[in-house]
Amino acid sequence: MSRFSADTRLGSTALLTALCGALLAAHAHAGEHELSPTVITAIAPSSPLTVVTNPKDPRQPVPASDGGDYLKTIPGFALVRNGGTNGDPVLRGMFGSRLNILTNGGMMLGACPGRMDAPTSYISPETYDKLTVIKGPQTVLWGPGASAGTILFEREPEQFGELGTRVNASVLAGSNGRFDKVIDAAAGGPLGYMRFIGNQAHADDYKDGNNDTVASRYDKWNGDVAVGFTPDADTLLELTAGRGDGEARYAGRGMDGSQFLRESLGLRFEKSNLGEVLDKVEAQVYYNYADHVMDNYSLRVPSGTGMMAGPMASNVDRRTLGARIKATWRWADVQLISGLDAQTNEHRARSSMGIDTYKDLPRNKDANFHNYGVFGELTWYAADNDRLITGARLDRASAKDFRQRTGSGMMSRPNPTAGDTRADTLPSGFVRYEHDLADTPTTLYAGLGHAQRFPDYWELFSPNTGAGGSVNAFDSVKPEKTTQLDFGAQYKSADLEAWASGYVGQVRDFILFDYRPGMMGITSQARNVDARIMGGEVGAAYKLSQHWKADASLAYAWGKNSSDGKALPQMPPLDTRLGLTYSEDDWSAGALWRLVAAQNRIDSNKGNVVGKDYDKSGGFGVFSLNAAYRINKNFKVSTGVDNLFGKAYAEHLNLAGNAGFGYPANDPQAIKEPGRTLWTKVDMSF
Repeated sequence: MSRFSADTRLGSTALLTALCGALLAAHAHAGEHELSPTVITAIAPSSPLTVVTNPKDPRQPVPASDGGDYLKTIPGFALVRNGGTNGDPVLRGMFGSRLNILTNGGMMLGACPGRMDAPTSYISPETYDKLTVIKGPQTVLWGPGASAGTILFEREPEQFGELGTRVNASVLAGSNGRFDKVIDAAAGGPLGYMRFIGNQAHADDYKDGNNDTVASRYDKWNGDVAVGFTPDADTLLELTAGRGDGEARYAGRGMDGSQFLRESLGLRFEKSNLGEVLDKVEAQVYYNYADHVMDNYSLRVPSGTGMMAGPMASNVDRRTLGARIKATWRWADVQLISGLDAQTNEHRARSSMGIDTYKDLPRNKDANFHNYGVFGELTWYAADNDRLITGARLDRASAKDFRQRTGSGMMSRPNPTAGDTRADTLPSGFVRYEHDLADTPTTLYAGLGHAQRFPDYWELFSPNTGAGGSVNAFDSVKPEKTTQLDFGAQYKSADLEAWASGYVGQVRDFILFDYRPGMMGITSQARNVDARIMGGEVGAAYKLSQHWKADASLAYAWGKNSSDGKALPQMPPLDTRLGLTYSEDDWSAGALWRLVAAQNRIDSNKGNVVGKDYDKSGGFGVFSLNAAYRINKNFKVSTGVDNLFGKAYAEHLNLAGNAGFGYPANDPQAIKEPGRTLWTKVDMSF
């Protein structure tokens, strides 16, 4: 039975109703902030290779349930789909820890060996103030790896010139029982502030375009508090704490997530305007804990046949502790940001047959990881129209294997690497040139980056075997080495905004998963291959008249396993979005047409720790409508119809439906996306 009862949902609904009443009563005392009367359907880069957006803005498709769901609206991103929520983000065909994902400067690492709880599953995007995406290995400031990109979800410090308060809140209701509530409130003055953020999200199983039910129900909640001390305009000391939990069932997995417990603590210090050269010092420490439970009985009925005939559960947790200190130095034409960062994380697991019997077992540590890095990023303003940005970092990474045995059941055997530690010293860096054309509002850029990435937990501990006769993946998988050229152009005038970005890269020792049938079902092997990648994104937004605006974007990713002479698996197909918006004063209406090509370049039974290529996919088109109306500067209503014509379709990056939910066991079928979906969102700001 679900731990999230109807009484809990009714109680939170009553609380939100009371909150809305209080907001209405306070309307006469509202501040100056005004809500934008639009729905976001396209996001353009704000600077070379960098996208900055406000995740609070309503967007189409239906506003996101988690961080990965939001990222897929940015050109170049896709998801390894799970069903209703908690998909795993993919940027330019690259997945996992090739993406550095940080929340408030800290890293939240999931615990599931199959990434059921991807890092973005713990992120509610609307509770953050700013989302920044840096594509490619074009920054060194935010930790190791990041060969595909860096993603920052940030909450900005509050600023109160005098004693005051502010409240932002929203309510979303939609098809398939979708009901989300968010409140973000702060109070403070010149010397400091307090901020409370809470959200709750619920959805039932959705129906696809064929009107078939897809197991996808979820419940989530989060609560976070920040206390800031600002003795003067140049000083900030902020303490943060948060907790959350949730559950989700998955049509594409043999188990569901019955617990996604998150605990977070953070402390940061900032001091600006220190002197003529040393401009700013920033320091922070953070602690994140994920306690995740997977089972086949809380949100479904055990199948009664096969390997998972009876009830069983697995409980995994991960504790991450990190710190960073960096300083900004400024000279006449040069800025330097340099610093140190460190992170350690520990992973534990326990599992058993029977309902909740795992709770009586001790947790066994199977792995821990350490990383210590030093970095520097320099910007030289060579002329009014020219900038040279370069960076370098050096990391010392290590992992220790605590497993006494590997495998399970009849396949269990002593672990020959028990107690072993492996470590590597990994350099990374980049150089990028940016030039603003003198006679047109255009910026051209090109950057060459190199990133070396230590294998993560999922690559060292999740596979059944390693390659080349090795005892396991921990013994054999090498660090990944990516060298990539990024280039592009941006143009922005009063009526036209256009941009294009491309990349070409070589990945040495790319970590690839092979899936093969074995005595106890499908087995996985991790091995290194060499790969070539290339692709890009292009987009434009044109103001046709005072009221009409059209936008378009296109994203393409290509990869080849050059060691085997085959396509690199798990590559998203060509994805195009066409939008048209009419806006006038306080209202707007728009349409979004998403066109996705077929994907015929696959390598069957190859992929990553979450997904694999099992079939080619057909193309599809999905048409959606939206509208928004600003009632006044404090209230806005937005609404939409996604997949207006009820198209039955499936994304290429997907999991095969699980036999426990009626999908054929020996004929993999992709999980189809929601059919026609209606939603309405009310935003309030005071």
